[in-house]
Amino acid sequence: MTAGQSGDARSERVGPLARIGASLADWSERWFPDAYIFAAIAVVVVCVAALFMGRTPMQVGTDFGKSFWSLIPFTMQMSFVVIGGYILAVAPPVKRLVVALARVPKTPRGAVAYVAFVAIASSLLSWGFSLIFAGILSREVSKRIKGVDYRAVGTAAYLGLGSVWALGLSSSAALLMCTKGSIPPALFKISGVIPLTQTLFMWQNLTMIVVLMALSVWVAYASSPDAARAKTLEMAGLSYPEEAVVLEKPKTPGERLEFSPILTLVIVVLGALYLTSLYQEKGLLAAVDLNNYNFAFLIAGMLLHWTPRSYLRAAGRAVPMTSGVLLQFPLYAGIFGVLVGSGLTDVLAKFFVSISTHETLPFVIGVYSAVLGLFLPSGGGKWIVEAPYVLEAANQLKVNLGWMVLVYNAAEALPNFINPFWMLPLLGLTGVKARDLAGYSILQLIILAPIVLIMLWALGLTLPYVEPIVP
Repeated sequence: MTAGQSGDARSERVGPLARIGASLADWSERWFPDAYIFAAIAVVVVCVAALFMGRTPMQVGTDFGKSFWSLIPFTMQMSFVVIGGYILAVAPPVKRLVVALARVPKTPRGAVAYVAFVAIASSLLSWGFSLIFAGILSREVSKRIKGVDYRAVGTAAYLGLGSVWALGLSSSAALLMCTKGSIPPALFKISGVIPLTQTLFMWQNLTMIVVLMALSVWVAYASSPDAARAKTLEMAGLSYPEEAVVLEKPKTPGERLEFSPILTLVIVVLGALYLTSLYQEKGLLAAVDLNNYNFAFLIAGMLLHWTPRSYLRAAGRAVPMTSGVLLQFPLYAGIFGVLVGSGLTDVLAKFFVSISTHETLPFVIGVYSAVLGLFLPSGGGKWIVEAPYVLEAANQLKVNLGWMVLVYNAAEALPNFINPFWMLPLLGLTGVKARDLAGYSILQLIILAPIVLIMLWALGLTLPYVEPIVP
């Protein structure tokens, strides 16, 4: 077989689904604007709808402007999810752990499944941490095992963002709803506080996590080509970006504290004492909210980086990754203000009530949230837009409010498989393009989507309605 024939065989091995996925990714890269543009379009659509509802332009502008900064605490919290996850993932001890973990798999297909499992499991802790940690792991695995398909292993590193991350501890919607100070007042009147015991730590949620993790890892293994048919990074003419190793020493007396762990240890001890007091006072589950979650990640990052210089360098690389959150979340807050001020929330709630029953509302909202996620790729920001009418519909149909948060979480993650917005940190780390991952990620979407929707309907039947908790 000639080299050209070998290349043809590899192209055929990809299959029609992956070729369609690559074509869709090429099309989206050409025609889809930045995710910020989608948020801006949503502003226009909602404002036009408000005008048709009878609001004057002045009223719409006032609703938008008054609400624009209402999510500042939540915006900063979500930014620190990204920053804290990145800082922890690139800490020297964690990178050494990655090198050790990369020695475990022995075959190309086993390596892809292994990276998929690690990515999904770590996403339950933090989606920001998962992207970087699994991305570094995929690079190390590819260096150690010959014949690993770079597209398959790259997709495997991303699977946490498309399967279960929103069902884990970095679920922005669940953490928002259990944090009274982060819930917009208009939404609080509808929902009250929804503790994590009624969302993330229900057995129904744990069931979804186990099923989706097992299924996603199996798909990653079964769809990955063996060494003889794999397309490696070298075959594609690509290479992983190398991170420069900087060995520095203090040059001036003023720099010595930057290279000393003394100040780090003082702050870490203070943080540990605070977290210990929270645990003793409230218990582990009651103490987990967005502020304490981010606090723990930052303290752990400080400790593992050991010196302020290493910690600050990692933070400097992480901050640019938050630009989408910082610019888009105020727009979502403005959309929320227009929705509430115009009465559109009541209209949408009545619409969902009219087409749903107590039994079918989770399925209907699941489909709606998944489709909307293609255009508003933001877990926390999009929840602010959806929550008022989704939870109001749940109140009217007597559907468990905590389960509706999980319905949103599970369904909203699905479009991440084909929307490149959340791929950006991983793409920058690995040097590949979104279209390289599209074929395998679309395959995951096609298989997981119906399973998710069925579970949202079936498991929802096991939960009673609970009145909103308004402390």
